[in-house]
Amino acid sequence: MVHEIDKNRSRERRHARVRARVSGSAERPRLCVYRSLNHIYVQAVDDLKKATLAGASTLELRAKKAVTGNVEAAKAVGTLIATRLKEKGIEKVVFDRGGYLYHGRIKAVADAARAAGLKF
Repeated sequence: MVHEIDKNRSRERRHARVRARVSGSAERPRLCVYRSLNHIYVQAVDDLKKATLAGASTLELRAKKAVTGNVEAAKAVGTLIATRLKEKGIEKVVFDRGGYLYHGRIKAVADAARAAGLKF
């Protein structure tokens, strides 16, 4: 009997393991990433207050007729979330990759956020 591998279920299990160790606070929020086929979404979350402090996604780039499912768009989102957090006086975050492997678009978001001044 052949068992099919459910990639999303595997990702959710990896994400649960990461979330057991990673938590955000007001001084150091959790920068969580969700990646879909066409878009990437990033939020800064304070887990103690259960509140979203800032967010950014490629949906905002869609108005400019930019391609949204690639590494360049992910870099733009990383820079955007970093500038929004710096405006609020937040410079340190905890990176939550959401169970995704740390390469491609996920790595591009993290590198762009670091280049824009966030410390992980």
